[in-house]
Amino acid sequence: MRLNPVFMLSATDVAHFPSESKTANAPEVAFLGRSNVGKSSLINSLLGAKLAHTSSTPGRTRSINFFALYEGTGSKQKAQPSLIFADLPGYGYAKISKSISSEWPQFIEPYLTERETLALAICLVDTNIPPQASDTQLITFFKQMQRPFLVVGTKADRLSNNVLSKSLAALRQAHEVDEILPISAKTDAGTKVLWQHLMEVMD
Repeated sequence: MRLNPVFMLSATDVAHFPSESKTANAPEVAFLGRSNVGKSSLINSLLGAKLAHTSSTPGRTRSINFFALYEGTGSKQKAQPSLIFADLPGYGYAKISKSISSEWPQFIEPYLTERETLALAICLVDTNIPPQASDTQLITFFKQMQRPFLVVGTKADRLSNNVLSKSLAALRQAHEVDEILPISAKTDAGTKVLWQHLMEVMD
């Protein structure tokens, strides 16, 4: 199945979340992670297009950016999206962590807790660094809210198989999860498996 991605809108408050008429109640997948974890690069890799903004400056994204995925192209493209990607602001970067923290209760937390069409949250963790407390906090949040989530380990191409295995084991133990999907936006390793999870959300 070919999905054609289209940028939908950016929202900096609850009032500007895409309406039911825009999304046609399509399931939404939220992408979250620390600043500089490679979130935008992964989204672009999955979409096959450079729609999510990547920057060398961590924390540049300060809004929830929505991307609609349509089945088919041209005259055969369906009128309603089949899936929505939501790119959420990064967290944990020292220079902006306070401002990001102040924004969470205003529109990020309501989206994660109240958005009825949110079907899956992709929690991104960096396989190249030790487990981070902020990542554990986010994962615990989803456990407590009983929201479906999947932990994905980014930048897996930078590590040897042995080192990657040890890193994933440490991350699983620290975050108390059974599965972490290693992935690389650079080599596309792991993206097919991730797409299998996304297709399950569509079904």
